[in-house]
Amino acid sequence: MCTRYITPEQADIERHWLLGRKHLLEWTKAEIFPNRGGPFIRAAREVTEFEREPVIGQWGLIPWFAKSPKLPYSTCNARSEELAGKATFKHPWARGQRCIIPADSFDEPNWETGRNVWWRFRRSDGLPWGLAGLWNTWVDPTSGELIESYTMLTLNADAHPLMRRMHKPDPKLGPDQQDKRSVVPIEFEDVDTWLFGSATEASKLIRLSPVEVFDAVPV
Repeated sequence: MCTRYITPEQADIERHWLLGRKHLLEWTKAEIFPNRGGPFIRAAREVTEFEREPVIGQWGLIPWFAKSPKLPYSTCNARSEELAGKATFKHPWARGQRCIIPADSFDEPNWETGRNVWWRFRRSDGLPWGLAGLWNTWVDPTSGELIESYTMLTLNADAHPLMRRMHKPDPKLGPDQQDKRSVVPIEFEDVDTWLFGSATEASKLIRLSPVEVFDAVPV
């Protein structure tokens, strides 16, 4: 489960994901926490061609049935294994509302010393992460206001040599039953498949990245 990441500068997002400079984005801080505003990239909705558009939204997806943007449970992360069946995420997944979440780095807790030591994860090639997500546009039933929001996908990482070391272990469970989680990086060459492809095509991209992709150090 990821609850903190650092987003790139707007110019770096535009340059890396080939967005051009026609978009004006504003978010308050580079360090993003749940329920704060951050940028994400989705398939443009106002054009017929395959075009990407950046959007600012709340990190924590607001489902269509919510009565308020403040939810009693966390939706900043979504288990990939539950996308098709979980009420909060099944409609965005079925409608192909997939997005890319730009990140210079993300943080995860390591408990191998018996206490929480935060680790920071960058790409070993120095490029930004493009993390898999889902987005939704929620309509406030009282005011009619449209609020954009997104969630970050995670995947079981019990077998991953690096990501299985993160998060506090449950002493009641074996090492292969912890359900340690990892974010899902989407490589640059797969971005259009993730944004514009079918659910079957996108599902093939929900996978763990090789350990060599990560540059991870305690902070």
